[in-house]
Amino acid sequence: MKASHRRRLERLYHRRLPPDQIITPELARTLAELSHEMHRQVGILVDRKGRIEYVVVGEARQIVWPDLRRVRTSSGRFCGLRCIHTHLNGESFTEDDLTDLALLRLDVMAIVEVTETGVPARVHVAHLMPAQPGDADGGNAPFASRFQFLEPEPPGHLSVNFLELIESLEEELARNRRLVHPQDERERALLVSVTTGSLAEAEESLEELRQLSDSAGVIVLDAFVQRRKAYDPKFLIGKGKLREVLTRALQLGADMIIFDQSLTPGQVRAINAATDLKILDRTQLILDIFAQRARSREGKLQVELAQLRYLLPRLTDADTGLSRLTGGIGGRGPGETKLEMDRRRIRERIRHLEAQIAALRAEREQRRQRRRRAQIPVVSIVGYTNAGKSTLLNTLTRSCVLAEERMFATLDPTSRRLRLPDGDEIILSDTVGFIRRMPPDVIRAFRATLEEIADSDLLIHLVDASSPYMEWHIETVEATLRELNLGQIPRLLVFNKSDLVAPEILRNLCRSYGALAISALHAETLGELLERIAEQLGRRGGADEPFGETLVGGRA
Repeated sequence: MKASHRRRLERLYHRRLPPDQIITPELARTLAELSHEMHRQVGILVDRKGRIEYVVVGEARQIVWPDLRRVRTSSGRFCGLRCIHTHLNGESFTEDDLTDLALLRLDVMAIVEVTETGVPARVHVAHLMPAQPGDADGGNAPFASRFQFLEPEPPGHLSVNFLELIESLEEELARNRRLVHPQDERERALLVSVTTGSLAEAEESLEELRQLSDSAGVIVLDAFVQRRKAYDPKFLIGKGKLREVLTRALQLGADMIIFDQSLTPGQVRAINAATDLKILDRTQLILDIFAQRARSREGKLQVELAQLRYLLPRLTDADTGLSRLTGGIGGRGPGETKLEMDRRRIRERIRHLEAQIAALRAEREQRRQRRRRAQIPVVSIVGYTNAGKSTLLNTLTRSCVLAEERMFATLDPTSRRLRLPDGDEIILSDTVGFIRRMPPDVIRAFRATLEEIADSDLLIHLVDASSPYMEWHIETVEATLRELNLGQIPRLLVFNKSDLVAPEILRNLCRSYGALAISALHAETLGELLERIAEQLGRRGGADEPFGETLVGGRA
């Protein structure tokens, strides 16, 4: 670059635009002349007061903008900078221009056409179009349709009031955000799922992620599914699809993006480099729900342990190349850095939590030994999350365990005494619900709780018969039981929510699976279940006993 060009570029920093004008004819002429003489694109970033914050020189066909992550952004607002740069070949907006406009959250993107003689021809202006939150398209709309393109005009004929335009756009973005749930301050998210297999299975998994998000108190604005031959090692999804997701997030005023798959530490860093939105994956979402639901001391310890085990490798994976210099005489290093101290504290906390959970495991073992000496059979209710396990426990034992129509509504296991129709007593236990792709850290942390199932004499595998994904739920629970080495325990398959399924369909299901049907909300449907429990335990009760008199609640 010639010294004269460098001086002229430096003088641009002292120029100031009228705040209400996108560009002045004088500035357009200066940019066009510089671009023509250097045979390169020249661009500037201007704030809303008209001050030039950045001057950038690119190549003949492209320009790379600086990292703007430190510029203020918030939901429903742009970054406060307009981008103006030249094009040497008379073209309008390129795909890179629209990508920069979306990902950098620029106020507007303005392209100055440079003629062969080095004078500005027309100015092309584009901005992001706000979208209505209820208009979920799942990324099906063409990328260019998300932008508004103003009529190209010579620099002196631009009549758009820039400040009024931006103010109206941001007002509409904020209004769209409020339209989802007025006065609702919960966080808003977009869901993203990537699959290398069946789209139907991906849609089912995404619907489950939607339910998990609702259970975590997150409002879902839109959802995206992408089918690929292989996962992208850098972004998980393709770069183009990521661009569409981030653009849609800005249009709808989303606060976070939740991925249905687990993200590697490298993928989290790469996506965070492209956006200032919160990035969560399926594991983090489940851990967050567990943290909200845990009530007992043991439950809180187990959740914290799972969270720390998830966090530790992500700290370890950070760049530690300069974390410690050579030690010894003449080579004293800076000692422990903050990253190393964080890792050490997390490891110490993990060891402390493991010791506490081991002590609680010993207490549980003592309680189990007392049960064995008393020879009281143990029956555990297992099943997919939201199958109705807590509701069944409440109805059978007249208890008041929290039961809601949401995933993982109850986390802490509960045991109650139940008297069967023949007068014998059993311990009925409600366990944490299973879910597909249960995070390994969660299984490890809750192993002490899940050990309760190992001492069961019978498992009631409760299934939501009204779910369209019932078969997948059954397979998931059976696979989880095998993973926990619990597949040898006798099981009784029970279809719940029979009141929501057509009788003929229900009869076919029971015949196909050798199961029985109940409605956990209605005690009169549970007589056969009690008889089958007694039969499985070798104690067939008297059928003539009034069912209502056999339900006895109490804490085990």
